[in-house]
Amino acid sequence: MLKKENLKKYFKPENFFNRDISWVEFNRRVLDEALNPELPLLDRIKFISIFSSNLDEFYMIRISGLKEQIRAKVIETKIDGLNPIQELQKIEKEVQPMLKKIYSYWQETIIPELKENNVHLLKLNSLPKTEQEKLTNYFKREIYPVLTPLAFDPGRPFPYISNLSLSFATLVQKPSGEKHFARVKIPSILSRLLKIDDIIGTNKKKGNSKFSARFVWLGDIIEHNMHFLFPGMKVLESHRFRITRNTDLEIQEDEADDLLELIEENIKQRKFGSVVRLEIEKNMPEFMIETLTENLQIKSSDIHILETPLGLSTVMKLYDLPLPNLKEKPYHPVNPITIEEDENIFSQIKQKDIILHHPYDTFSPVIDFIKTATKDPDVLAIKQTLYRVGSNSPIVKALIEAAERGKQIAVLVELKARFDEENNIFWAKELEKAGVHVVYGLVGLKTHCKMTLVVRKESEGVKRYIHLGTGNYNATTAKVYTDLGLFTADEYICSDVSDLFNFLTGYSLQKNYNKLLVAPVNMKDKVISLIENEIKNVKAGNKGYIAMKLNSLVDPLIIAALYEASANGVKIDLIVRGICCLVPGKEGLSKNISVKSIVGRFLEHSRVYYFYNNGKESMYSGSADMMPRNLERRVEILFPIEDQKLKQKVLDETINIGLKDSVNSRTLLSDGQYITEKSSGKNEISSQEWLMRNNEKSNKKG
Repeated sequence: MLKKENLKKYFKPENFFNRDISWVEFNRRVLDEALNPELPLLDRIKFISIFSSNLDEFYMIRISGLKEQIRAKVIETKIDGLNPIQELQKIEKEVQPMLKKIYSYWQETIIPELKENNVHLLKLNSLPKTEQEKLTNYFKREIYPVLTPLAFDPGRPFPYISNLSLSFATLVQKPSGEKHFARVKIPSILSRLLKIDDIIGTNKKKGNSKFSARFVWLGDIIEHNMHFLFPGMKVLESHRFRITRNTDLEIQEDEADDLLELIEENIKQRKFGSVVRLEIEKNMPEFMIETLTENLQIKSSDIHILETPLGLSTVMKLYDLPLPNLKEKPYHPVNPITIEEDENIFSQIKQKDIILHHPYDTFSPVIDFIKTATKDPDVLAIKQTLYRVGSNSPIVKALIEAAERGKQIAVLVELKARFDEENNIFWAKELEKAGVHVVYGLVGLKTHCKMTLVVRKESEGVKRYIHLGTGNYNATTAKVYTDLGLFTADEYICSDVSDLFNFLTGYSLQKNYNKLLVAPVNMKDKVISLIENEIKNVKAGNKGYIAMKLNSLVDPLIIAALYEASANGVKIDLIVRGICCLVPGKEGLSKNISVKSIVGRFLEHSRVYYFYNNGKESMYSGSADMMPRNLERRVEILFPIEDQKLKQKVLDETINIGLKDSVNSRTLLSDGQYITEKSSGKNEISSQEWLMRNNEKSNKKG
C-alpha cells in the first residue's frame, strides 16, 4: 500500500492551496452567479443572499478560529506554508473587493432593475407626507413597543450586542448640551423589509392587475422616528452597525455526563463569543467607530466599512415575490418508482437495487419508505441516523407514529450538527417522549452518515431493507441539493449497516466490514488502496482512470496519493464544488489531474468516487468528503454501487455530464484561479439543465 512515508515527498507548501482561501474562491463563484446578467433578477438576488450568509458563517467559524490562534500566538505554518496572520491578511485582501463589488451591484443594478419591474425599495423621505405619517403611526403601534434603547455612561456599562444583530449607534444631546452614546437594536423578530401598501392600506385601482410593490427598510422607519425613543433630548445622529461573533462550540465531551445537557448549555454560551467582525455604515463618524472598537475589544482590521443595507442575507425575502417571470422556470421532480396495487416498496427493493438522484428524482420515495414501514404490520424495527432534519420533518413524525404503534425504533440524532443543534434537540426530545430509543452520537466523533434500516418479518424469515444517502433526511433541502440515495436489500450491505448501528447505539469494536467503507475505521486506507490499484494497472501497461465528485478535497494524504497516481500516468478528473487544496495541471506534479467546480441553480452535494479498475469498475457514493474531519473525526460511510446499469446511470448523471458542463462550471488553474470556459451556442451544456430535461423526458416515456 502507498505509505505515508513515501507520500511525504509531496508535503511541500507549493503543492497545496490554503483551505480557507480556497473557500473564499468558492464564495467568489457564488458571487459570480449573483452578478450573472443571464440569470433572472430574483435568482441573482437569491445568490446575493447566499453569498452574504456564506460569509457570515465563514467569519463565525473559520475567521474566529484564525483570530483565536493569533491571540494564542500560534506562529506555525500549515501545510500550504501560511501562518495564521498571513492567512488572515490574504483572506481580507480577497474579501474586501468582493464586498465593494456586491454592494455596488446592489445599488447600481439590482435596485434599478427592481424598479423597472414595479418593485420599489424606497427611502422614507421620498414618500408623500401623508404616507410618512401613516408609517409613523405604524411605528408607534407595532415597532416602538419592541424597541429598547440602551444608554452607555459611567453608571451603565456598554450594552451586550448579540451575534449578527443590526443596531444603531446613536448620539443624543440633553438640553444642557451634554452628549451621550446609546445603542438601539433593530429587532430580528420583525421583517427587515416592510411592504408599504400593506401597512398604510393603499387600495389598488380597479382593473389594474399589474403587480407592484413598495418596500421600506425597517431600519429607516426606526431612524426616522428615533426621537420618540429619547423624549426631551435631541437625536444628533444615528448610524447602523452589525457584529459577528465566534459561534464555534467548544465541547468538552470527555467531561460530560449528559451530552444533551452539555450541547444545550453550549448553545446558550454561543451568543457570548468574542467579536470577530464589525460591519459599519460608510458615513459613521470616527468617534463612534472608536467607541465601538474599544468596547467590543476589536482592532481596526476587524472592521468592514460598507454601503447600506448591512446584512444582505435578509434580501432573500424578495425571492418570494409572486413574479415567476423573474425566476428560473420551476422544476417538478419525477418519481422513478412505480408501485402496483399488489406491491409495496419492499417488494421492489427485494427485486433490485434502486438509485434516486435528487432533486431530479423526488424525495417522496424516501418518505414513503419510512411511512410504509411505520404502517406495515410485518415491520419489526426501524433504525435511522438524523443529522439535519428540518423544522417540520415528515420523517420524524413517521418515526414517532411507528413507536406509538409498538415497533422498535432506534434513532441516532447528531446534536453536534452545526447551527442545527436546537432543532435537533427539539426532535430528540419529541422522539424520546414517544418511546423511541434515542442516542446522541459518540464521544469525540460526529455522526454524519445517512442510513435507515428496516427489519421486516417475511415468509422466508426476517429480511432487512436499507436506504443510504449522500444528503440529509430533509424534504426541504432535497428540493435544492443534488444528492444520491440507494435502496438495497443486499445481505452484505445490510449486515454492515446492522453492525454500524450496533457500534453507534451500543458497544462494538467491529473493524471489518463486508462492503461499506467506514470512517474513521477503514475509509481512508481503502480509498488510498483504490488509488494505488490504478497506479498498478498503469504500470502493467493498462489504462488507469479516477473520477471523483465531491464537496471538498483537503486531506493531505489523499491529495498526495492522487499526485503519485498522476505522476505514474493515471488520468484523474475531479469535480470539487467547494474547497480544493490540490494544485492541478502542474508539470512534474499533477499534469494528469483536472479540477472543475459547478455552482448553479442546485447546490451540488452528491459524492461519487469512481475507479476504472482495469474495466471492472469500482464506484462508491456516500456522505464523506476527502477532508481530515470526515475521514478521522466523523462516522461516515461510502457505499458501493454494484449494479452495472445503476453504475452507468450515476457515472453519466454526475461525472460525465459534469465534465461536459460549459455553463455553470469553472476550471481550476495551477495558480489557484478559476476560469470559465464557455462554449457558444449549440455546444453549451448546463449539467443541471440537461438533467432536468432528461429526467422529464424519461418520465414521459415511462
